[in-house]
Amino acid sequence: MPPLPLEKIRNIGIIAHIDAGKTTTSERILFYTGREHKMGDVDDGTTTTDWYFEEKERGISIFSAATTCSWKGHRINLIDTPGHVDFTAEVERSLRVLDGAIGVFCGVGGVEPQSETVWRQADRYKVPRIAYVNKLDRVGSNFPKVVEQIRNRLRTNAVPVTWPIGEEAEFSGVVDLIDRVAMTWSDEDQGATFESGPVPEELSDVVEVARGELIEALAEFTPWMEERFLEGGTFTPAEIRKAVREGTIARKITPVFCGSSFRKKGVQPLIDGVLHYLPSPVDMPPTEGKHPETERPVTRRPDPKEALAALVFKIFTDAHGELVYVRVYSGTLTAGEVVWNPRTQKRERITRLNIMHGQQREPAESAGPGEIVTVVGLKLARTGDTLCDQKHPVALAEMRFPEPVVSMAIEPKSSADKDKLAETLGKMEKDDPTFRMRTDEETGQTIVSGMGELHLDIIKNRMKHMYKLDANVGEPRVAYRETVLKEAAGEAEFVRKVVEGKGQYGHVKLRIEPDRAATGIVVTNAAPEGTFPKGFWPSIEDGIRSGALSGGVAGYPMMQVRVTVTGGSTHPTDSHEGAYGAAAGMAFHKAAQAAGGVVLEPIMKFDVFTPPESMGGVLEDLNRRRAEIRSVEHEDRMAKLSGLTPIAEMFGYANDLRSLTQGRGQSSLEPHDYRPVPANVARSLFGDGG
Repeated sequence: MPPLPLEKIRNIGIIAHIDAGKTTTSERILFYTGREHKMGDVDDGTTTTDWYFEEKERGISIFSAATTCSWKGHRINLIDTPGHVDFTAEVERSLRVLDGAIGVFCGVGGVEPQSETVWRQADRYKVPRIAYVNKLDRVGSNFPKVVEQIRNRLRTNAVPVTWPIGEEAEFSGVVDLIDRVAMTWSDEDQGATFESGPVPEELSDVVEVARGELIEALAEFTPWMEERFLEGGTFTPAEIRKAVREGTIARKITPVFCGSSFRKKGVQPLIDGVLHYLPSPVDMPPTEGKHPETERPVTRRPDPKEALAALVFKIFTDAHGELVYVRVYSGTLTAGEVVWNPRTQKRERITRLNIMHGQQREPAESAGPGEIVTVVGLKLARTGDTLCDQKHPVALAEMRFPEPVVSMAIEPKSSADKDKLAETLGKMEKDDPTFRMRTDEETGQTIVSGMGELHLDIIKNRMKHMYKLDANVGEPRVAYRETVLKEAAGEAEFVRKVVEGKGQYGHVKLRIEPDRAATGIVVTNAAPEGTFPKGFWPSIEDGIRSGALSGGVAGYPMMQVRVTVTGGSTHPTDSHEGAYGAAAGMAFHKAAQAAGGVVLEPIMKFDVFTPPESMGGVLEDLNRRRAEIRSVEHEDRMAKLSGLTPIAEMFGYANDLRSLTQGRGQSSLEPHDYRPVPANVARSLFGDGG
């Protein structure tokens, strides 16, 4: 694609609860912008962004998919993300590199549990958003109610900028509140064109009230509007759009659009909204990072003449090899270029660049600031790595992912496939930051962990279809973890003598301590300069992290632990990178034993919807499951129970809830945190050794 001014680029994602219509909306955007000449359909399995075979079969998004389209002289780099909680990592890493997002909401279901989760993720990365209330043709849809839910549940200043014409089956178009123009669509050309006209008389009062509320909301945080508003002055459409844009980018307002993507109504105004209100790369603050050695703050502006700074946000391995997804923040990334990875302290050559369109690849020679591309040739990169110029190094902020909550044993059906299983799981672990693989030291079993039963089922099926590997799996079980109780130190030497030539020597001292804010293991280097060769640090860190996988006292992977490397020594001739990694792992185990440990269990946040007449039985059942009820709400003839509960108590809950509510109850779970297993429960689970 030809280069464009940065002001003409939009990097956006589509986020939502499952079944809100994200992928259908993405397909309509691709069709109306001319990127696709045939409109894809989720039910038919013909969408561009849901290309994986299980996405087609299940009708859900599993992987985030990147594509690019053009609209009115602008380029839109679009990422469609999954809506199921088991694939929350796909949303997390997409939001890390996006400048803006469209939050899609069902006009019937409104703000649903995963809507809240992805909204909080976007809050964490300070991503400006616009909202789109979809499915307004459905029975029971209610646009004003959903807008109110967005305001109250998501704690955002949601203000409509379009308004629906007609309700449910009578929904025929939308009113642009800023221009006071009604837009209606017919089905003759698949919604590609629409007619503009005056606001229907029956809606004129509603539209004027909604428009007035929009202007009032803008005046509250827009100084140049406030005085004129208080004096009763008027504003041109251009002035209103300017204020909406300023407020959206500052995250002081969330413009709300409406439509029905399936019925092909209301999508074009939404695309216009992307251009009008969501930021370009130059509207965002400079990207912040640290110098990898001095840790002093470093900033990078979106300028192709600056030193390179790019972030690896996703890795995907298929039959053709490994694709590394990269967002460029500064400088220019070029095919054939050698880049520096501060984490590995290694240089690697990029052999090819691609612009992605679902699973299709379009070769590119270079990518500048604001571009999202895939690269081929990087063997050592992992999600969260920075690619930069070695002469001007920078380490951008890494991404944080939740720890897995469900585990299962896995083994190949054929013993001849044992090595292939390990290799395949290793590739999948590199692809997916929320997937873990380890070996149980007592049983020798391979244990895999993920975000839920669906996540692990997808992993198993992907092995079979993509890697031609059949495996037997055990029943899902809780992914317990360990942490330490107190601070402790550890020290170890690894010495291997050889008859001829150099030996292998490594010596590491470290300190471990509890860190309840850490999701996993935090490793820092506080050793005096020159304690060991600088290039050995990645091996030392890997040794510590490998040691943490096998646990401290109970054998479960460790988390919420801070490890500080405090010292060590070198050998005049035998210092060896691998030996330092081995010594670090040994020192970690010594420190973990001295620090004492406690077993942690994953705690889930739940929302349970039940008819009021069944609430007594549902509450009694939740109490038996060690649930902590935090709130009870009544809405739309249903009771909503929210709280926390250990996932150990929730296997098979969906079936039990259906029995308790005559099939009318629904529930959702999402990871919340890890907490110590109560002593009485630990004794029943682990015996006296737990």
